[in-house]
Amino acid sequence: MHPHSRPAWDDDAWPGLGALTDSLCADLCVVGLGGSGLTAIEAALDAGLSVVGIDAGSVASGAAGSNGGLLLAGTARFYHQAAGQIGRERARAIYQLTLAEIDRLLAHVPGLVRRTGSLRIASSAEELVDCEQQLAAMQADGLPVQRYDGLEGKGLLIPTDAVFNPLARCRKLAEQCIQRGALCFENTSALEIAAGRVRTPRGNVASRYVLIAVDGGLERVLPELQDRVRTARLQMLGTAPTTEIAVPKPIYARWGYEYWQQLQDGRIVLGGFRDTAADEEWTSSSEPTHAIQHRLETFLRDHLGVHAAITHRWAASVGYTTSGLPVVDEVRPGIWAIGAYSGTGNVLGALCARAVIESITGHSAMARLLRA
Repeated sequence: MHPHSRPAWDDDAWPGLGALTDSLCADLCVVGLGGSGLTAIEAALDAGLSVVGIDAGSVASGAAGSNGGLLLAGTARFYHQAAGQIGRERARAIYQLTLAEIDRLLAHVPGLVRRTGSLRIASSAEELVDCEQQLAAMQADGLPVQRYDGLEGKGLLIPTDAVFNPLARCRKLAEQCIQRGALCFENTSALEIAAGRVRTPRGNVASRYVLIAVDGGLERVLPELQDRVRTARLQMLGTAPTTEIAVPKPIYARWGYEYWQQLQDGRIVLGGFRDTAADEEWTSSSEPTHAIQHRLETFLRDHLGVHAAITHRWAASVGYTTSGLPVVDEVRPGIWAIGAYSGTGNVLGALCARAVIESITGHSAMARLLRA
């Protein structure tokens, strides 16, 4: 689909990495060079492990580089819902871990991350009541939140949330990991994953541990997860720079089904409406569709009042779980999996990556906290 079936984040500046053409040995082989896989490589290097990382495409070619660029604290479910599901103590602990992860990202790549806060805007009286319930639960647990009433509508302000360029962040992290000694390869599919070995088209990786760091399509890579994970398509569009509106904080609206932000150069990036074609959007395809793109464009023009040219249309595959909690498990002896972040992988995925490295180096508390 035109104008561009690639994310607005892509500036064509990435030189690319070579494919694996030899057999290698390492302590850890990471399959998937998105945000969570690269964070795992970083954490493994910090722990003194040798690492080989591979990706069937390029760095962050999946959802890690094609999402809305929102850094949201917590799990996929609103805080009061998560607290009701897994308990206040555990929900609060996870939320605090995500706050610390956002702080870490701000310090690690300061030029690519901005702490703007975020808005949850209610689209109905029912949702406004839900916002009040979320407000009460967060305030009771000492988490930063404010009631909001502004031009955008009524709802909540979460002052600790942030925005970033997800693709640039992954590319920067890949460069840093390679500089530190990690061996990373693009266009290298994992044809077979077994304990201690990953087979690729032109070489094998022998390793003590294997980590599958895949979000969308995780259940295809590891069939034993098919009863826990389902892949959906999330679609977005981006505009040329505009001064028609000002969006100082990213907005999460209609129960989170629509989300948008304005980049520093004035461009609007907008995603959503997956629920309006749910049967079609439960798919591993990452091709934009006319139906969802039409809804996005109508919302852009009629609701946001933006008439700037649409320059980018794209989609990404994302894994969902019925619990809303991610996969962070040793699915076979020596083979770990992380993914299925239910649409909130930018922060949660990094935590899962760190949890796995802690687990394989003898500390499993974080993994127990995060997993379903």
